[in-house]
Amino acid sequence: MRLFSRRLFLKGLFGSAFSLVGGYAVAVEPGFRLRVQPYALTPPQWTPGLRLRIAAVADIHAGEPYMSLDRIERIVAATNALKADLIVLLGDYVAAPEVRVRVVPSKDWSRALSCLEAPLGVHAILGNADWWDNAVTCRRALDRAGIPLLQNDAVRLVHQGRGFWLAGLGHQITFVRSPYGGRRPIADLDATLAALGTDEPAILLAHEPKIFAGLTDRFALTRSGHTHGGQVRLFGWSPVSADSYGNRYAYGHVVEDGRHLIVSGGLGLSKLPVRLGVPPEIVLIELGGDGEAA
Repeated sequence: MRLFSRRLFLKGLFGSAFSLVGGYAVAVEPGFRLRVQPYALTPPQWTPGLRLRIAAVADIHAGEPYMSLDRIERIVAATNALKADLIVLLGDYVAAPEVRVRVVPSKDWSRALSCLEAPLGVHAILGNADWWDNAVTCRRALDRAGIPLLQNDAVRLVHQGRGFWLAGLGHQITFVRSPYGGRRPIADLDATLAALGTDEPAILLAHEPKIFAGLTDRFALTRSGHTHGGQVRLFGWSPVSADSYGNRYAYGHVVEDGRHLIVSGGLGLSKLPVRLGVPPEIVLIELGGDGEAA
């Protein structure tokens, strides 16, 4: 009888713990938490002594209940409060039907994003959700917000009297018809590299991090989103990752052969309405800092 009672107690205890964790992962972390994730680094390709503060917003996935217009406005205010020199938007502005019960219209989320402010401007790329929903609508929404879109292109910016390039790669897993027949990916790395008019340092915005595996050291830093950190990440491991390289590029600061990649955990949700161990985040990068921040 004593053993039976102990088993019942342990079963009830584990069941309660599972329910609490599940409730937190579905109801609390995805829709209520928001953190700023800092990094400080000085890549070897970066101009010595040039300090640049970059705020990165990834994977908003606008749509209720998890990403309401009010929540987007609060994210914008939190991003502005970081006083970054440059703000970059890493794509996926719309939510898929699986994680939304109500659409936040593009005119509303673009109006909220139009309030983002930084001395070097706000620059954006598109993600897979934007292409698969309606890329034309997203382009127009960003245009209304006054936010330039970089697609296989680059812009030269000047900070502290020194120039650098900000490049944006087209989407890597969406294909369009080629004028020569067949289909080709929207991403065109050759065109992106050709847009770099000088040998000054360059930062690459690429929605999916998988491009990093094949990059040269032309880019001092690559910034990506897309993976959401797996949406569940425990002890530095993501059981599921949207990227084909799995945990290699699932989340965080990755250094390979002197090349630097930072993958954001993003803000919204995809596929399943769950986040655990990877709360929604705005990434803040101190480029030209002394190593990685804790």
